[in-house]
Amino acid sequence: MMDGLVREAYERGCFNGTWLYAEHGEIISKGAIGFRDPEDKLPMREDSIFEIASVSKQFTAAAVMLLRKRGLLSLEDELSRFFPETPYKGITVYHLLTHMSGLPDHEDWAIENMKGEKTIPDNSLCVRFLCESGLEQEFAPGEKFEYSNTAYCLLAEIVKQVSGISFEEFMRREIFEPCGMHSTRVCHIRVDGIPSDNLARGLVPVDGGFAVPDELEEYSYVILLDGECGDGFVYSNIFDMLAWDRALRKEVLLSKDEQALMYTPGTLNSGENGTWGQANEIGYGFGWDLYRYEDHGLVVLHDGGWPGYCSHYERFIDADRTLVFLCCRTPEDESGYDSFYDGMRAIARDEESAPIVFVED
Repeated sequence: MMDGLVREAYERGCFNGTWLYAEHGEIISKGAIGFRDPEDKLPMREDSIFEIASVSKQFTAAAVMLLRKRGLLSLEDELSRFFPETPYKGITVYHLLTHMSGLPDHEDWAIENMKGEKTIPDNSLCVRFLCESGLEQEFAPGEKFEYSNTAYCLLAEIVKQVSGISFEEFMRREIFEPCGMHSTRVCHIRVDGIPSDNLARGLVPVDGGFAVPDELEEYSYVILLDGECGDGFVYSNIFDMLAWDRALRKEVLLSKDEQALMYTPGTLNSGENGTWGQANEIGYGFGWDLYRYEDHGLVVLHDGGWPGYCSHYERFIDADRTLVFLCCRTPEDESGYDSFYDGMRAIARDEESAPIVFVED
């Protein structure tokens, strides 16, 4: 059923990439469709590597939890412990993980200031932003739920400071390698170059075709922000994402109780859960969106989007199922992709997939 849905989406220009669905670790459906280069000369491979964008946040959260397990930090530690020079007070690691910090967003400031410096800054830019921007805190810590890439960039800087090694090296050594994720890494392709000839290059629609976003002025920020980490910039493939699921099941890094904490909805000062307000959603944990279904129990997931890339990763905690699909061409027909997205998730839940709604040519 998934194969047919993928084929239809590909033929209508709504999906170009790879997918995998597994139950109890056994692959039920997988495949690759389309091309991984701008010229349509290199067929997509099942093991092709994609930038997974904000799906990366769960790895950042896992790194924080690993340091917590080793007694090197706590969820109650305030931002000022790590960066005393920053003016924002009362923000804890917990607030950063659950998007409840109230910190202003750094991206517009970074783009504006880095254009003049003609350089691609590293992730420490987020700390510089807090010190130099002069922007006020948007709300008191814990008062609201507001998604924050800035918070996760800061978490990466905390991992770097506490561990004494770069965030990229920590993730490779302490997360990816122990979990058997040998094709996965934190990568900055505009700084370090293309990591593999098996990279599925992210493309955006232009003039009836597709182009690398770096070539278009309106997407210049993909270059300026390429030195970031924590909020994105993990590159992986469908098989490594299944390996990640199994490593969590086997408690390779974190115990079931530690993982359960990550799957607990963040709580606002009011006592309510911070949520997006979606059907079946119960909140946002540490790098995971949290849902509960009558037939399948707890489901944790995350989506990722960046120019040229759309990603989805979903784990059925109680039913032991895994769904991942990675796309390397931003679909021009957003409603078609949304229908494909809903259809893939519905099939994983044993529901009948609704008809895909495409924009007519």
